[in-house]
Amino acid sequence: MIRTLVAEHVHLLRIGLVAYLTQEPGIEVVADLEEGGRLVSTAAEVAPEVAVIDVDLPPEGGATVAGTLTRTVPACATVMLVGRDDPGDLGRAMSVRPLGLITREAPVELLTWCVRRVASGRRVVDPDLASTARAIDENPLTHRERQILRIASAGASTAEIAAELSVSAKTVRNHLSRAFVRIGARNRMDAIRIATEREWLGDT
Repeated sequence: MIRTLVAEHVHLLRIGLVAYLTQEPGIEVVADLEEGGRLVSTAAEVAPEVAVIDVDLPPEGGATVAGTLTRTVPACATVMLVGRDDPGDLGRAMSVRPLGLITREAPVELLTWCVRRVASGRRVVDPDLASTARAIDENPLTHRERQILRIASAGASTAEIAAELSVSAKTVRNHLSRAFVRIGARNRMDAIRIATEREWLGDT
């Protein structure tokens, strides 16, 4: 039996996921949660092999809690649920390198196939996400955005970045805003973290 944890804040979706997975042979839902505050501690107790986590899971976001889960319970593979037409969702999810990436709109058969695949250590990407995922993996940041984030990672303020690059502070802010959208970052520190983890800042 594949021990599975489901973390989904949308009540009806969570109930549906649990009901479907429960009836599948070889899959056992050992916990279901509507928020991420107890996810890691629950996983430590029930020892799931797979965790299905929505990227928008409150309070911190599914990607944040998934990253903590991977470090705390490394034996648990992660499947992230994201919006089909939301590059920000996908960027946040990919920042923690889950084994599974599928859309919330995916057929339930794809979810069960995904759970079985990642439980055996194989990666699964929803066909609806494949092209966008490849683009993100290949570094979505422009040359200037990489420059700005690299300087910002050293602790420079917006004004200091502008002075170093001989541009206006407004230009720096505009580049940062676009970078946040491209990689699904919530703020400057989150963007630096994601870009550093994905090794996107080296080629400037």
